[in-house]
Amino acid sequence: MSVEVDASGIVLVRVPHFTQKWRIEAFVQERRDWIERAISRQARRQEKLPQIREEDKALYVKRAKAILPGKIQQYARRMGVCPTGLTVTSAKTRFGSCSGKDRLSFSWRLMAYPEAAIDYVVVHELAHIRYKDHSRAFYRFIESVLPDYRDRIRLLKGI
Repeated sequence: MSVEVDASGIVLVRVPHFTQKWRIEAFVQERRDWIERAISRQARRQEKLPQIREEDKALYVKRAKAILPGKIQQYARRMGVCPTGLTVTSAKTRFGSCSGKDRLSFSWRLMAYPEAAIDYVVVHELAHIRYKDHSRAFYRFIESVLPDYRDRIRLLKGI
C-alpha cells in the first residue's frame, strides 16, 4: 500500500484490489500526521507558483511560439543536438517532453514562469535527444550547460 499527496492537495491511496476496507482505513490513520503535513506543504508550494488562468492561454501560446524557437536554436547549437520539431501543447502535468524522434513539446503554461525556469526546461528536453533517460550522465550534461540547474528546478516547483 502507498499514499501520496499530489500538487493540488488530493490524497491518493493505492492498495491491492481486494484489500479489506478496515486495513485501508488503518493504513491511512497511521499516516495521518504525514498526510496533513504533505497537504500543508503542497498548499504553501501552490501559493508560490504563478496563477495561470485558462483565459490567458492565447497570450501564453503566442509568447511560447515567439521565444521558444530562439531558445531551442541557441541551446541546441551549444549542446550539439538537433531537434526535429516543436509543438506547443496544453499539457497540465508536464512542462515539456521529447519524443523518440527528437520532437520537442512544451506546455504553454511554462510561459508563466521566470526565464531561468523556461531555459532549464528547454535544456532538459534537448538533453533527452542525447540521453533518453534521467541518468547521472543526463544531469551532468545539463549541468555542463546550466551549472545552476538545481536552482532553476526550484523555480518550477515553487520551493
